[in-house]
Amino acid sequence: MDRNLWSHSPGSGHREGADLIGYAVEAVDGTIGRVDRHSVEVDASYLVVDTGPWIFGRQVLLPAGTVLRIDHDTRVVLVDRSKDEIKGAPEFVQAEPPGVEPGYLHTLAGYYGFGRMI
Repeated sequence: MDRNLWSHSPGSGHREGADLIGYAVEAVDGTIGRVDRHSVEVDASYLVVDTGPWIFGRQVLLPAGTVLRIDHDTRVVLVDRSKDEIKGAPEFVQAEPPGVEPGYLHTLAGYYGFGRMI
């Protein structure tokens, strides 16, 4: 793929400085949870989604490149992955100090089939 997994695509509705915490997250086949936190670093943007009871309260990391559209009026983020695809992603474990391990980002990029990694 030629788009960057770690950047919001033009036209997605991403707004500089917008707080997405609490937005519902919709996969192509239904709701998967809510945004717990997000990163807006250049070429390192992602959402951490709290799936609640859907997959036993697991948190998943969704790269910004999976976001199709952000609807700020309804507070919904639409992503281009299925619930099963997201469920099967490598487990997200919070790094200490808080952040994301670079090796995890590499693994996640490979899982989602993107060539451009951080």
